[in-house]
Amino acid sequence: MSGAALGLEIVFVFFLALFLLHRYGDFNKQHRLVIIATLLAWYLCFLIVFILPLDVSTTIYNRCKLAVNSSPAESNGSYVTLAPSKQKCFKPWSYIPNGIMPIFWRVVYWTSQFLTWILLPFMQSYARSGGFSITGKIKTALIENAIYYGTYLLIFGAFLIYVAVNPNFNLQWNQLQTIGIAAANTWGLFLLVLLLGYGLVEIPRSHWNGAKRGYLLMKTYFKAAKLMTEKADAEENLEDIMEEVRKVSESIKYNHPLRKCVDTILKKCPTEYQERMGRNMDDYEDFDERQNSYPSEKSLVKLHKQVIYSVQRHRRTQVQWQILLEQAFYLEDVAKNETSATRQFVHTFHSQEPENKIIQYFYTPTVEWYWECLLRPWFYRVLAVVLATFSVIVVWSECTFFSTKPVLSLFAVFIQLAEKTYNYIYIEMACFLTIFFLSICVYSTVFRIRVFNYYYLASHHQTDAYSLLFSGMLFCRLTPPLCLNFLGLTHMDATISHKNTQPTAYTSIMGSMRVLSFIADGFYIYYPMLVVILCIATYFSLGTRCLNLLGFQQFMGDSEMTSDLIDEGKELIRREKRKRQRQEEGENRRREWKERYGNRDDSTRNRVVHTDQKESSFSEANTNRPLSKYTRSNGRTERDRIELLQDAEPLDFNADSINDDPLESDSGRYQPGGRYLSMSRSKIFDDV
Repeated sequence: MSGAALGLEIVFVFFLALFLLHRYGDFNKQHRLVIIATLLAWYLCFLIVFILPLDVSTTIYNRCKLAVNSSPAESNGSYVTLAPSKQKCFKPWSYIPNGIMPIFWRVVYWTSQFLTWILLPFMQSYARSGGFSITGKIKTALIENAIYYGTYLLIFGAFLIYVAVNPNFNLQWNQLQTIGIAAANTWGLFLLVLLLGYGLVEIPRSHWNGAKRGYLLMKTYFKAAKLMTEKADAEENLEDIMEEVRKVSESIKYNHPLRKCVDTILKKCPTEYQERMGRNMDDYEDFDERQNSYPSEKSLVKLHKQVIYSVQRHRRTQVQWQILLEQAFYLEDVAKNETSATRQFVHTFHSQEPENKIIQYFYTPTVEWYWECLLRPWFYRVLAVVLATFSVIVVWSECTFFSTKPVLSLFAVFIQLAEKTYNYIYIEMACFLTIFFLSICVYSTVFRIRVFNYYYLASHHQTDAYSLLFSGMLFCRLTPPLCLNFLGLTHMDATISHKNTQPTAYTSIMGSMRVLSFIADGFYIYYPMLVVILCIATYFSLGTRCLNLLGFQQFMGDSEMTSDLIDEGKELIRREKRKRQRQEEGENRRREWKERYGNRDDSTRNRVVHTDQKESSFSEANTNRPLSKYTRSNGRTERDRIELLQDAEPLDFNADSINDDPLESDSGRYQPGGRYLSMSRSKIFDDV
């Protein structure tokens, strides 16, 4: 088993990183170098988290061998005896031979540092560049990163000059390397505590709120209102950009030197816009015959960059809107099925994606009802309590891990108790759960935060290249200080425990932090205590309230703006639900007509199908706007007028009452209190 555990975890972590990247990135549309660089960054960071517990168990075994093989008389003071008498040391099942881990950590650490400080920033600028050639993109990336790289070189050069001039300093290469590592870890620890303080509170709270169906539904309505605003803004922005592209395409003809650049821009546009522009282009007109002011190549580069950004944003909002609709419909179904007497889960709409037959066989409507309406809320509550307990232990240990006599850090107590009995399975499981929970708190915050539209990790393959590369940078900068913080919590770091014992292989490549005593004895010990203040601020939602005051609408139960957005989102979901119902009704009537009158003349059948399609096509006009429309002179007034006409539901006024609540109505079926006019059986064939 020597080294087998290391090999298995290396393979497992690779597929884990590949799965997450496939969920957020798009392998078919994004550049291969972007995918490879992001995958390598995520893979190395996840690998450090999974391999570190093996390093801890191997270090404890090596300490045991040193304690057994050396008596107090023979000890030279470099190591201390951990056992009171000679005893047999049991080799752990995941033991890694000597010499492998130092090389492994050195390769992983310096590769991740090269990615985060040099390669990924350059690739970010390269990916967002609007240049039309590789040389142009590289030139743009170098110019944008000149200040970034120049600042670090200036600071490092000033430090070297100071050390060379001052006779009191006699730093060697290893000490300079340690100073560079300490500077990088200090920056990472500063950001780590901020993200950790948010995740320690928000993760248990989100799971506790996940058990509240009403809370989730209201939050979904709130998200729908905000997403609709963003979706409309993305559509208007895309139309503006496409209008500029159209003007450029009409002014620059086929024989213009910049026509190749225009063709490159057109390839990035949606297909509908390309067809429209292709029909209007007159290639028989020579560009020299008309004295027009042609755009420069620099302006085309800027336009190319805007097209890439606007198209990606428009596509992302469209996909997110469809996903949010499915989520809202499902939560409304859960709310209706909670009072079901048959205890079978009934969906309003059938799933548009084909279901797995194996899952469909075991996950029956009865099982789904018991899970969604009965078991899942309790499961989320229990999980929230467990996560909250872990959060309390982490906060306590962060505030007391510097105390060695007595040992107050609970994680250090657990590891030391297992170390006395050399229970390596328990040691590895305790270390893995600890660092895994810390990683979840930090990494989940990275996946949740959004910096306007510049950094946003969107699932379902909707994350742009810039955000993927930026997330790789953050992971590479946060993971090394996260691991050092974990070793400090468990007192496996000699800087914290103040013991002259054999260090872990991971700590050995970091060097001795005693070179910078004010960082080792000051910042590394007292700064993590700020996590208490951050947890309190997150618990009372101080950051959310501040953003709300600044005009960035956040979900707050006691806010009037939140209530208005919830009502708006509820109306939007109700409108989309009615559209989906009318579409399914039309499809059902066409199916019934085909089954009943399949032998009739095709012309008669086509006329009936055309009649049934009127409702669905008329209701879709507001959502799917004509893509061939580039000017919006009086578009807002026209859209408002069309929206009012489309939202007017044709009702049967002979009914007693009207029921418009999506939580109470049975979708797609006749309601005793009211119904659509298109569903009236006596008037189905009035238009035929």
